Amino acid sequence: MTVAYSKQPHNILNYGYFYRRANPVNHLFMFGINHIKFDSMTYAIHFKNGRIAKEGRGLSFYYFGPNSSIVAIPMGSNDLPFIFNETTHDYQTVSIQGQITYKAGNPKQLAEVLDFTVDSRGVYKKNDLEKLHQRIVNEAQTATATFVQSLGLKDAMRAAKAIEVNIVEGLAASRAVGLLGIEVLGVNILAVKATPEMGRALETETREKLQQEADQAVFERRNFAVEQERKIRESELNTEIAVEEKNKQIAEKKIEGEMQRAASTRQLREMQVQADIAVEEQRKQLIEQNAENQRREADTRGYVLETTLRPYKDMDWKLLVALSNNPDPKFNIALAFRELAENAAKIGTLNISPDLLDSLVSDAPDQPRPQNPQNRR
Repeated sequence: MTVAYSKQPHNILNYGYFYRRANPVNHLFMFGINHIKFDSMTYAIHFKNGRIAKEGRGLSFYYFGPNSSIVAIPMGSNDLPFIFNETTHDYQTVSIQGQITYKAGNPKQLAEVLDFTVDSRGVYKKNDLEKLHQRIVNEAQTATATFVQSLGLKDAMRAAKAIEVNIVEGLAASRAVGLLGIEVLGVNILAVKATPEMGRALETETREKLQQEADQAVFERRNFAVEQERKIRESELNTEIAVEEKNKQIAEKKIEGEMQRAASTRQLREMQVQADIAVEEQRKQLIEQNAENQRREADTRGYVLETTLRPYKDMDWKLLVALSNNPDPKFNIALAFRELAENAAKIGTLNISPDLLDSLVSDAPDQPRPQNPQNRR
């Protein structure tokens, strides 16, 4: 275990066995009388014949060497570097390096425990300052041991702050530190290291882990790129689906519009047909009514005619012809021919001239007819 310490320099004027003055001043020789001076950061205690003659900070006084003893306690803060080894829970050795900052809180109590006596030159007669440092480091190591032994190697190497807290709490609770009369100002853990072999193994493991993390990062980056590509493609497909859905809706709307137009056209045609049917029905009624009217009119005319002709029903037609008093000669000739036909059995030969026939059948009796010398029977 290595402990570093520093000696506190003191501004001491040592006259030895004579009194002298600097510069060209007369030197006064005084046997056994010394003068000593301390700075403001040193607490001095002058023991004379075993009793405290004077004490305080920054004293400057003469003293008689044979019956005097001077104790000098440095009051300034001091940095105590340390380094020690501990074993972790997984039986690995770690090296803990740091420093403890302290000061003498109760110099008289510290002077009672350790010897800080200086000679006439201001040099410590004993190296009790190293003892003080060693005791502080031992207490710090004791406070750290239990905590470090509960951790694994990797956890211990990452527990610098926790080790600081344990050392501060351990020193504050330590009875030995309390008896020394010192005040711990702070603890700093500078490094927690494994052995070189284990360090190289951890470096290899960490390197492999970092390589794996790098490979994983590359994989995740590629996977992210693939995922982004998939999302882009999915977005494009969703867009196409949305467009097709819109086209489908448009087509459905068109079909619906055509169906509505067809329905409207059908309704119009049905209305037209219904109107035509109604018109035809009215025409039918009109025709039936006209037919009925004509039938009634014909019945009426027939009745009138029948009633008119009823008196002539039983009369001879010849009488009726005579009563008609028709002045047309053709009519009379026709009656004559009828009489001839009725009495044809009594007639032997009948000659009719062509002129007579022409006059009977022709509407224009004045037109000449061709002569036919043959008689017709």
